[in-house]
This record gives sequence, structure tokens and C-alpha cells, in this order.
Amino acid sequence: MDIRSRKMTLLQRLSEESEPVSLQELLKKLDLKDSARSVRRWLAEMIQEGVVEKSGSRKAVKYKVVSSEEEPTHLLFSPESKRLIAQMRRPIYERNPITYVDEWIESYIPNESFYIPKKMRELLSQAGKRLRKDDMAGTYAHQIYNRLLIDLSYNSSRLEGNTYSLLETEKLLLEGKTAEGKLDEEKIMILNHKEAIRYLVDQAPRLKVSRETICTVHYLLAENLIIERQHVGKVRDQGVRVGGSAYIPYEDPKQLQAKLDLIAQKAAQIQDPYEQSFFLLVHISYLQAFMDVNKRTARLSSNIPLIQKNLVPLSFNDVSREDYTSAFITIYELQDVRPLLDLYRFSYLRTCVLYDETVKAMGFDEIRARYRTQRRELVRKIILGELKEKDISVAAAKIISQVDLPLVIEDALEDLREIDPIRIAGLGITVEDLNRWKESHKAQ
Repeated sequence: MDIRSRKMTLLQRLSEESEPVSLQELLKKLDLKDSARSVRRWLAEMIQEGVVEKSGSRKAVKYKVVSSEEEPTHLLFSPESKRLIAQMRRPIYERNPITYVDEWIESYIPNESFYIPKKMRELLSQAGKRLRKDDMAGTYAHQIYNRLLIDLSYNSSRLEGNTYSLLETEKLLLEGKTAEGKLDEEKIMILNHKEAIRYLVDQAPRLKVSRETICTVHYLLAENLIIERQHVGKVRDQGVRVGGSAYIPYEDPKQLQAKLDLIAQKAAQIQDPYEQSFFLLVHISYLQAFMDVNKRTARLSSNIPLIQKNLVPLSFNDVSREDYTSAFITIYELQDVRPLLDLYRFSYLRTCVLYDETVKAMGFDEIRARYRTQRRELVRKIILGELKEKDISVAAAKIISQVDLPLVIEDALEDLREIDPIRIAGLGITVEDLNRWKESHKAQ
């Protein structure tokens, strides 16, 4: 069992305790061979990550898992962030109106300027890495797709005031069941997240951070939510205001277009995926380039580099709407990212722990996910008659490593045996193509 698995076992055992427990009590209940010193260090790391808290001092110290139902603010925010948030929670008439600050984005130099300190980037990278560097972009997101779909759709919608519960969101996304007594707008918001997330995951190998990509994400999220269709997926041509803030965004479409281009250009140059993710989250939200759905667009766009690099995506778990709003008002009015960075770090580390448990429960087939595109291409060519089934080994050997080749071929042949009209989605073939292949296959 590796260190991460042993830490997960520790966290799981601690979560089963209804009352805080001491280190010695915990060691007695654990089936681990690690020293008390190692376990104490892991607990200290979990405290730093905000998933465990301790009480007492010296020999009387006890530990417990932080409940998501408890108010986590005292664990989330640094003293400086708390001060900034308190400042932003003053009545709006006590705060000076402020417009978009051009110098902030213009002074940012990709790979020289950093919003995320080096040690924090290293911490996030260590927590978020899951697959090999040469795995195809989007492999890990496919691996935890349903969990990502539910968590990100639920949390992103919740931060907008959507009243669907997590369970109701899951039933809507996976079973198509609409919750009773809910607004149609809430249902559409969640289903639009499904389309946008599917786009990011399926297109991961080909996606580029660009204005076109950001506008596509907005289009998918805003469809049927913005009345004026000319504003769906396009920069707005009229003014907007941000509720609860003294911030006044740009109104000129040409300025908005130019700044969105600049955001995309600078983001595309950033090499560190976490810095790139955070940069997109901050600046798409700050610009307010669209008529509505700006923060949702920012949240999903911030996942592009994480999905592409096969890192744990950011689902905004356990972030309260009030804290999130306060963090962004601090950006709007002070151009200070520290409160949002505290939220980003806390939520990301929480998500890493949750998704590891999801993968364990699923019994994930890594080979199927890693070679998904190549396998589906082999199936497509066979059905269309471009490749004979008996020649699959030769064709596969050109695009798949020898070590994994037998398993990939086995998976492809199994896909062919199980293929039906439902499973051809995304293969680029029609039902007629499928029926023609089945008839020819029977005749052989």
C-alpha cells in the first residue's frame, strides 16, 4: 500500500469516529505499520489542507474530520483574507465605485508573474497528479466522469443559487428525472453544465485555450437561459452590473473583445496548469464579458488545463456561496486574489481525496480509458469496412505499445460484440452503417 493509500485509510478511519480521538487511540484502531511520527505528520498535513482539525494541547491533543456541514471559514481563510473579506462585507455605500483596471491584466507576464506561490503550486501538483505524462489528454476525466459531472454541475449551479440537492442533481443528470417543485431554469442550468462538461472531456485532446473555446463554453452553459440569443456565446453589447459590488465592468463591446482576446492569449502561454486554471477563473470572472453566466463560464474554463493534463479537476466542493461571492468581490474591487486562492486550495485538496475514493469504488480499467480514442477508431474502421477484423492486430500495433496491445485488442473485439445503435454515439457512423456491417458479419 503506497503512502497516499495509507493516508486515505487514516482519513477514512478517523471519519468513522463520532468524537475526537487522540493519536494513541487512533493508532490502536489502525492496521498500519507506520510509526506514530509518520501518522502525526500526515494528520498535520490534513489539518493544513482543512480536512482535519485538532483540539487540546500537548498530550491532550485530539483529532477529528471536519464535517462539510460545519462552517469551514475559520479553516479556509488566512488572517489577511479574513480582513479583506470583512472589508468587502461593509455596506456598498461605504465602498468607492471602481471600473475595470487595465493595468492588472496588462502587467501580468506569463511564467514570470504568479498568483499561486511556488510552494502551493507544488502542493497542488503533488495532490492532483494521477496518471502518466504520456497518457492521452482527458483520460483521468473519463475515469471519474460521472463523479465529475455530478459534483461540478451541482456545485457550480449551487453557487448561482440553484436549489437542486446533490441527489436531485444526480437523478436529473443520470436518469433524466426532474425534481418536483423546482424551476425550469434550475433544470436547464444543470443540464447545460452536463453539455459543457461533456464538451471539455470529449474534446480534451484537441482543445486550446482561446477566445473561441471560452465562447463555446459560454454558449453551452447559457443556451435557453439568456433570452436574447444574440448574446449566447458572444460578447455583450450593453452594460451589466455586479450585484452586491461597487465594481462597474466595461460596456464597450470592442474593449470587451480585446480584453477577452488578451486573457486567452496570456492564459495560453502559462505553462503551469494550476496557475493557468486560476488565471482563467480570475480574469474571465473579472472581465464580465458576457450578458450573464460569466462565473459559470470561468469555473468550467478553469478546468481545461486540469482535464488536459490528467489532473484532478476542480469541482468547488465544500465552498459556501457567501465565501465565494466575498472572494470575488475582493477581486472586483481590490484586484486581490488571496481570498479566492484560499478557497481554490481548500476545495481542490478536498476534491483530490474524494475522487480517489470514487476510483477505488469503481474498480477502474486504466487500459480502456487510456486507449479510448484509439480503440474506438479501430471499431469505427472495422464497421465501415476500412479495416478487416482479422487485421486488427497489425493496425493496432502501429498506434499502441506492445505491452498494452493484447488488452486493447481484447477490448476492441468485445466492443464489436456488444455494439448496438446506442453505443455508436460519437463513432462517426450511422445506424445504417452498423446494420450493413452486422449483415455482412453474419454472412461470413
